[in-house]
Amino acid sequence: MKENEYIDQVEGRNSVLELLESGRDINKIFVQSGEKHGSINKIIALAKERKIVISQIEKAKINQIAQTNNHQGVIAIVPPFNYCEVEDILFEAKTRQEDSFIVILDSIEDVHNLGSIIRTAETAGVHGIIIPKRRAASVNSTVNKVSAGAVEHMKIARVNNIKETINFLKKQGLWICGTDMDAKSYYYEQDLKGPIAIVIGSEGYGMSRLVKENCDFLVKIPMKGKISSLNASVSAGIVIYEAVKQRC
Repeated sequence: MKENEYIDQVEGRNSVLELLESGRDINKIFVQSGEKHGSINKIIALAKERKIVISQIEKAKINQIAQTNNHQGVIAIVPPFNYCEVEDILFEAKTRQEDSFIVILDSIEDVHNLGSIIRTAETAGVHGIIIPKRRAASVNSTVNKVSAGAVEHMKIARVNNIKETINFLKKQGLWICGTDMDAKSYYYEQDLKGPIAIVIGSEGYGMSRLVKENCDFLVKIPMKGKISSLNASVSAGIVIYEAVKQRC
């Protein structure tokens, strides 16, 4: 992905509220002229409290600036998303005094899937998400919108090589669980307690061969209908919450 595809604006009332409450840097907030109802008032109040510049602009202008179709009359202009290092994710788990719980995305290309997975992972208490730097979706305004602002609370690392990262995590004591439709075990039959990283493959091709070969074990989700695969974000949610269930 190109550098200018990183997030440079956040759109929608809930997402901008999450952004304001997270304390992250905001350059400016555009508000559609005449918008004074509901959560817009809270956004304006919080922005003034943080001394963030608010610019009232006409509907036609805000529509022109928007990158999504649902800006709801408010757009925040922000610095590029601040990715972390893998070590930061491990430190987050240590800080919480919990076994590491990580999600690895092997070339997820759809920004809607990425946003949905981030949202699910954040609600499930995942310590961080790892994505590749190339040939994969990165955090942008659509991802932020779909995640309902969860990106502001989730540590996300971008790495050059997923296979090498997996091997690094193994050395830190994590078990690597891959999701694959040809696996022998169902996800609910596998022990997902302890330090673990769950790998979700790309929408069309699943995990790459090298990534699959470096997983400690593989799990699958039962398929009873005529469709042979699930949406990547749905698959991620099913396996992530099985881990949550077992870890409770």
